[in-house]
Amino acid sequence: MDALTIHEAARTTGWSARMLRYIEQIGLVEPDRSASGYRQYGPGELQRLRTLRELLDEHDLGPADVAFALRLRRDGALRAGVDAWLEAEPSRPETVSAADWLRWEQEKHARLLGAAGAPTSTMETTTR
Repeated sequence: MDALTIHEAARTTGWSARMLRYIEQIGLVEPDRSASGYRQYGPGELQRLRTLRELLDEHDLGPADVAFALRLRRDGALRAGVDAWLEAEPSRPETVSAADWLRWEQEKHARLLGAAGAPTSTMETTTR
């Protein structure tokens, strides 16, 4: 089978070799490999790259957006989690009064950000 090297495929498709490696890394196009490990782009991969560019342009997406859609399609638990989050309505915990809900949420975020080592206030952000 005739195939192109990554640099030939880059020239043909208009993607850079670096972008082709990234597209492979995120699972959108998987070229075959030669016995010595070189990527080999055949007509199928070239078609996928062309139609990927068309999809990205038509819908104003980036490759990572399509990679996430692929992951969402393949991972049922992720799909269920995203669906549940999208359908969920905010609700005040029963143990928190309506007057204290905003403060309670702010404190909860501060604890989460503190655990992640992120700044927790505007003043802290501007002094770092």
